[in-house]
Amino acid sequence: MSDAQKQRLLEEFQHYLEQTDLEQVHEGAQPDLQTLLGEMAGLKAEVKAESRHFKTTLDTLGDALATLGADNKALTDQLALHKTQLQQQRNEVLRAVLLELVDVYDRLTVGFGVLQNYRPVAALFSHSKKQDVDFIGSFKEGQSMTLRRFEQLLQRHRVVPIDCVGKMLDPRTMSAVEVVHDAKRDNGVVIEELRRGFLFEDQVLRLAEVKVNKL
Repeated sequence: MSDAQKQRLLEEFQHYLEQTDLEQVHEGAQPDLQTLLGEMAGLKAEVKAESRHFKTTLDTLGDALATLGADNKALTDQLALHKTQLQQQRNEVLRAVLLELVDVYDRLTVGFGVLQNYRPVAALFSHSKKQDVDFIGSFKEGQSMTLRRFEQLLQRHRVVPIDCVGKMLDPRTMSAVEVVHDAKRDNGVVIEELRRGFLFEDQVLRLAEVKVNKL
């Protein structure tokens, strides 16, 4: 700031002091006691009103939070129940599909067993025996590959066959549909598996149908 500017400011301040009555300003600024007490009482009333309003707001907010918490718990319970129901429906549908696959696997297994035991009759293949035997061999190989793929598919979905031959009859996983009488074997031992049973995630998907020894 230049000296000329400083000088101008000092002159303006001196002119203000000359034009202003400081005693009147000082006297007018002093509040009346009664007025002061009245203003304090009004301020106190305002503070009380604001406190009551604040408490009401807190109570309302508390009720809202409690309601929100209850609604949130109810929603969480509903979502958990819905998730459980969806899982049950999924398992029911999956079990039905897996049972269909197991039935198809049974048919393929039976067909493959027939092919394995098939022997061409020389009199019927006198003119094309080699070609027919080769065809049957190729068909047998195709059936074998299809069976392996089915087995891999079932394994991926945690479907495993029930081991029962030579084991004691377990009514939880096996159904005795035939009995034999063999004194050389223990009572209740499974002699033969008539229809394979399967477990799905450690639960019975289909009971094994077996032939059991009975003394």
